[in-house]
Amino acid sequence: MKRIKKLTVTRLTPFRILVTYYFFTVAISAVLLSLPFARKPDAEWSFMDAIFTAASAVSVTGLTTIKIADTFTTSGIFLLMIVLQIGGIGIMTISTFFWLMLGKRVGLKHRQLIRTDQNQLNLSGLVALLKEIVYIILFIELIGAIVLGTYYLTYYSTWQEAYLQGLFASISATTNAGFDITGQSLLPFAKDYFVQFVTMILIILGAIGFPVWIEVKKFLLHKDENIRFRFSLFTKITTLTYVLLLVVGAIVILVIEAGQSFSGKSWHESLFYALFQSTSMRSAGLLTMDVNQLSVSTILFMSALMFIGASPSSVGGGIRTTTFALNLLFLFHFARGRSAIKIFQREIHPQDVLKSLVVLMLAVILTGTSIFLLSLTEDASLIAIIFEVASAFGTCGASMGITPDLTIFGKSLLILLMFIGRIGILSFLFIMANNEKEPDFHYPKERVIIG
Repeated sequence: MKRIKKLTVTRLTPFRILVTYYFFTVAISAVLLSLPFARKPDAEWSFMDAIFTAASAVSVTGLTTIKIADTFTTSGIFLLMIVLQIGGIGIMTISTFFWLMLGKRVGLKHRQLIRTDQNQLNLSGLVALLKEIVYIILFIELIGAIVLGTYYLTYYSTWQEAYLQGLFASISATTNAGFDITGQSLLPFAKDYFVQFVTMILIILGAIGFPVWIEVKKFLLHKDENIRFRFSLFTKITTLTYVLLLVVGAIVILVIEAGQSFSGKSWHESLFYALFQSTSMRSAGLLTMDVNQLSVSTILFMSALMFIGASPSSVGGGIRTTTFALNLLFLFHFARGRSAIKIFQREIHPQDVLKSLVVLMLAVILTGTSIFLLSLTEDASLIAIIFEVASAFGTCGASMGITPDLTIFGKSLLILLMFIGRIGILSFLFIMANNEKEPDFHYPKERVIIG
């Protein structure tokens, strides 16, 4: 019995428990979304549709095998919004928030799960962190819903429909879910710059990372003039990388499409098309134009943006902005013969550099293998498969329209990619890790020729 108990404890690492929680959340969501009250009577719905939609919602991806507006009732849409909240904020954050509301104490094991779910380094301050996360994201979504809902009164005949559209759009954008109940993403608002601007702000607030919000809040409330407020290295790197990718992404899309799909459009139309696609392609997946109209070069570039994804401890997926930044910094310093990476008057820990290289390598292997397998099993162009795989891994949700026509194997593979993209490469890797200590001995070291 002692041996069985020890084996069970060994297997139930925080990473494995967290993955189990996400698995059960997908299963429960699939069951709830399949209930009669959630779906329209004449809507087509299968077991795979249920699993795929639930996995996409929990991972806040947005890829779907069905049309949300044609499938779900109003009750089903509200249920879907709840699932998006759970997936966006994080299962442990939501569950712990309600646990605290009941006056319960958060133990050590629970704190370890929160740390894993939010990708934090320390156990201290986790409860206060998750409280701030919930309050901030709900406040942002509420403001977004009021602004968009009020504005949509000019688009929809009833105030109920207008505010329902506004609430769903706000939650979908803030959680970077990419779902829509218009049936056409944001194509109906392709020339409405106000809707696009508000949506971009909500997407950025959700994707830039929860710790960044909290540090900005502390900075704004900082009143001691004798003590200078200092942003953390994480906030500096992730914010700078996010902004640079957004700006560079918009410029590249604008330049490539200037003589192609943007030909004949005014400068402000082209600018907003490029800027919105650059913002949304990081992890949101909402679109103001048909992706199939874009050139192959732009589609490949947007696939790269989706592969990078959003910031750590955010609602987005991908390899994350800090991983991308640390890999570039490593290459730059290595080319100059430097072993230590220094930035913003700080030196990055070698362990973090090693993790970033591991994440990039595993992500390339994972997505590359997925593209190869789908090219064998699916009747679709290679560029469409690359775009679909990048969208699933980056939990983006944009598609060239091949999702409903994929085989069972193809859909299952995308579910796995969405799942890994949401929990993160490292969390997925640590599922296989044991709690064994590293051996306290070393073999003689020998150099190997590289390159």
